[in-house]
Amino acid sequence: MDVKQVEVWFQDEARVGQRGTVSRIWARKGTRPRIVQQQQFTAAYIFGAVCPENSKTAGLIMPKANTEGMQQHLDIISAAVTLDKQALLIVDRAAWHLTAKLDMPANITIMPLPPYSPELNPVEQIWQQLRRTDFSNRCFENYNEIVEVCCQAWNIFAKYPEAIHSLCSRQWASLE
Repeated sequence: MDVKQVEVWFQDEARVGQRGTVSRIWARKGTRPRIVQQQQFTAAYIFGAVCPENSKTAGLIMPKANTEGMQQHLDIISAAVTLDKQALLIVDRAAWHLTAKLDMPANITIMPLPPYSPELNPVEQIWQQLRRTDFSNRCFENYNEIVEVCCQAWNIFAKYPEAIHSLCSRQWASLE
């Protein structure tokens, strides 16, 4: 297959919920700011995929990270792939990424990363950024609020092609 007919995509998922992230905040010198951290366990999962070369994204919010969620995400990614191109989807080795139970779309080929190498997946940097800017130091009232905040954060990120390209491009994954 000609490399001009291939798009490289990266995929991962992140848990966002009431047991959130506490991050640094600005405070007056000499004070000790207080941050509330919830103890409940309600959460949602963002399934996210990016094609840095074309600055495309495909996102989905699900109540669980499992085969059903992955299948729905694959279908969304498949629809986002440029017509007449094949997507090389780079994933980690989560069980639901590689199970034979997936009905793989014809225009997607999955390639797993080496074991224990999350630093190779640029979607991890997206999760770090969203945790820092949108998910940390906050309390969620319920599942619907978690989903709403996740959708807003992902959609805002997806609107900035230059951020997608600069944050997620990897020279080792270039087809040139």
